[in-house]
Amino acid sequence: MENNTTTYEYDRLADRKRLDFITNFLQASLPKGATILDVGCGNGVISRHLGKFGFNVTGIDVSDKTIEKANALNTLSNVTFVKKSAEELMMTGEQYDAIICSEVLEHLDHPEALLEVLNKTLAGNGKLIITVPNGKGPRESLVTKPVLKLRNKNNWLWKLVVKIKQMLGYSGTTTQSAADNLDHVQFFSKRDIQQLSAKNNLKITKFGKANFVEDVFPFSFFAKRIKWLQKIDCKIADILPYNFTGGFFFVCEKINNTSK
Repeated sequence: MENNTTTYEYDRLADRKRLDFITNFLQASLPKGATILDVGCGNGVISRHLGKFGFNVTGIDVSDKTIEKANALNTLSNVTFVKKSAEELMMTGEQYDAIICSEVLEHLDHPEALLEVLNKTLAGNGKLIITVPNGKGPRESLVTKPVLKLRNKNNWLWKLVVKIKQMLGYSGTTTQSAADNLDHVQFFSKRDIQQLSAKNNLKITKFGKANFVEDVFPFSFFAKRIKWLQKIDCKIADILPYNFTGGFFFVCEKINNTSK
């Protein structure tokens, strides 16, 4: 469900779907003025969006470049961006009504360490929203993994692929983040996230899906230019088994604050 009460900085419908999942859940669960932490906020797209609904948002990231861009784009007094790691934040003892960890865990060598910190930073009845690519989904299986493997070889075929991508308008940058390194080093299945959450005293209470094959070339070449193809692709993902989706959306709560 798209939220028409504010403008989107995302152009892709799959990104808007992810943002709507986060926004709609928080609006239904928390009052205006609730405190929200956006971990790995990147360029601050999610933080600014949530700020427009009256939430007090703090976005943190370890990248100078992304925090500089996030601050440059920010006009909201209830949204703040700081260069800081989650571990540094935990040392202050601050806790939040909700924490967003969107498209972050797949970039970390030790995602369990971040979840441990986030659990301690989350208020007792707080909500943790996690979004990650499906490590066994169409995009990661057919695009991300093969491209990373080819890039590591750095041979003539990789150089040819780079030239073709440039010719087709694939820049390698994202609206989400201006960080220099956006490599995926973790490839999560739904079960992986469930097990990782449980090990950190978190229980998944809500689940959502992203898109289907919109990000897979050659479909992506047409979908990025034709919005109705993106819309159909997102709808298809909702009716297919979860292993066919390009990404997962999760809402977690502390286990000792959920009903048994």
